[in-house]
Amino acid sequence: MLYQGVLTKMETESTSPINYFMHLGDEFVKVNDCIGKTIQFDLIGYQCLSCGDNASIFRQGLCKKCFFESPQAGSWIMKPEESKAHLDIEDRDLAFEKKMQLQPHIVYLSNTGGVKVGVTRKSQVPTRWIDQGAHQAMAFLEVPNRYLAGVAEVALKAHISDKTQWKTMLSQPEQSRDLIKQFNALKAYLPDEVQPYVIDELQVEELNFPYTPDGQLGVRQSLSENEPLKGKLKGIKGQYLIFDDYSIFNVRSSEGYVVAFNVR
Repeated sequence: MLYQGVLTKMETESTSPINYFMHLGDEFVKVNDCIGKTIQFDLIGYQCLSCGDNASIFRQGLCKKCFFESPQAGSWIMKPEESKAHLDIEDRDLAFEKKMQLQPHIVYLSNTGGVKVGVTRKSQVPTRWIDQGAHQAMAFLEVPNRYLAGVAEVALKAHISDKTQWKTMLSQPEQSRDLIKQFNALKAYLPDEVQPYVIDELQVEELNFPYTPDGQLGVRQSLSENEPLKGKLKGIKGQYLIFDDYSIFNVRSSEGYVVAFNVR
């Protein structure tokens, strides 16, 4: 079947295994049903996820102008410690920033090829963990705004990674880690201002993806105007499609690309 639309990150359903969907035009494609089939992406244009213009995508699904001007790409998104909405200080759009920053945030540990610390809005649990390809995750702080979450993350990333080891996550068999033990070893490094927000009853979540890494990892594919991206789909983990030759395609890195998607 042939579908056409603007690529955005795959939507997910927290089932076992996790269900994945691509929203293309007016259609939702259940990507799990494509496993074992040949899929093909043809790049036919661009559409900025902010202004909607047919302009080359610069980063994060945005054209260059929007990346440097839109509140959707403020520095506080990647660096929560730079949030200022709690001080009533505007970065690019104070109303938008208050809406996004002044809500409960979670600081967590996740196992994504190795244990890392991360931050997300509470409303994005467990979506954030699924998007990272974490097969284990555990919230340990619930704070009232993004700034405090960033303060905690900065303090801990001096002692533990804040990066997803995506190559390991996609290639190596999953190994369980004792996240509660890891947090107990890190707890003393939390700043005093976030200590009251430590979650009393820690609970490790287990996530099951429609892909089991077996030690192999191929090349990273990308969309090109010169030739289609195609292959037989082997599985899905994080926001990655893995093909039977172990090549991979990160759907999220191609947000804003207009594609024709064919399943055979």
